[in-house]
Amino acid sequence: MTVAPNLADTVLVPLTPRWKTRGAARITGVGTATSDRSYTQQELLDIFRITDPRVRSVFLNSAIERRFLSVPPRDADGICLPEPQGELLAKHKRLALDMGARAVRASLAQSGLELSDIDYLCCTTTTGFLTPGLSALLIREMGIRPSTSRVDVVGMGCNAGLNALNATSAWAVANPGKVAVMLCAEACSAAYVIDDTMRTAVVNSLFGDGAAAITLVADPPDTAYTAYAGDGRQDGPDGPAAPGSPALLGFASHLITDAIEAMRYDWDDTQGKFSFYLDPEVPYVVGAHAEQVVDRLLSGAGLRRSDISQWLVHSGGKKVIDAVRVNLGLTRHDVRHTTGVLRDYGNLSSGSFLFSYERLLQEGVVRAGDYGVLMTMGPGSTIETALVQW
Repeated sequence: MTVAPNLADTVLVPLTPRWKTRGAARITGVGTATSDRSYTQQELLDIFRITDPRVRSVFLNSAIERRFLSVPPRDADGICLPEPQGELLAKHKRLALDMGARAVRASLAQSGLELSDIDYLCCTTTTGFLTPGLSALLIREMGIRPSTSRVDVVGMGCNAGLNALNATSAWAVANPGKVAVMLCAEACSAAYVIDDTMRTAVVNSLFGDGAAAITLVADPPDTAYTAYAGDGRQDGPDGPAAPGSPALLGFASHLITDAIEAMRYDWDDTQGKFSFYLDPEVPYVVGAHAEQVVDRLLSGAGLRRSDISQWLVHSGGKKVIDAVRVNLGLTRHDVRHTTGVLRDYGNLSSGSFLFSYERLLQEGVVRAGDYGVLMTMGPGSTIETALVQW
């Protein structure tokens, strides 16, 4: 599948000059959670008794070492029992609520906030459908104030974390000083079809369970956001200045309309459940369009790729990461957290980039004034980007 770039489909949120940015939403905390148990790829091959050499090769050459999953129950002989769609939806609800609540609490704790401080809750998921939505269920289960504003983003896929962050950031800016929380909860264990086809092998070798939450608070509109001159850093007598809460400066989106069927859910009549499809050409299509959307994001702020110190790219898979890295001219060090999250968790869908963000903070290398680019890719086919500055 060859798809030519379509610049007309790119939407960029205009950025004011760096020295005039006001009322930016700031990331004050992040938290992550997974399901209870992780498995190596070899363990999963053994559990599902996969012997096809082609399928085994897909698993063992995925650059994934472990993934957190909730595997199906097994009979007395250790054979996995079938899970009808109704049971998968129940699994999604159980895992999303459990992981989501833990991720939200961790994000608030890092921000020095309580559940009672939440004013807005945005939840995104693709691995199951709930009505009432995950946001309402979490408000009830966690004891969050019933007056909390909320929204649910369902079915957008791996790119949805940045779609939701865009909306959450806009709400925070419109309500300065109030606390907005965005949660990505993906129970990928509830979205599997187990058979012997190569179509499902690619999906089954890749995704894992995980949730990630991020807390935002916007500056008052009369508070100027000070950007840093030169290389974007201010050093004191004891070394680099400590970074504060990074400000979200803008977003850029690109929908590859000619590849709209490349990532999708289909109904499998034989299995009686939904089945996810990934076109083998997806990595190359995404890679071919990465450069234009990133450059549009940066040009709105008067920046170049060389000005970006931190790159946090969705852990979509080894080929996707390599395609994006090559097309953007990034080093392996630039995507170290992207590949590290893929190695240790697999593809966590919409929350993957926040697992990378958490690792970047734990690494302790960010300095005040550093610019960062967040990038996610998913069904549409879609590339979403955001620009931040510490």
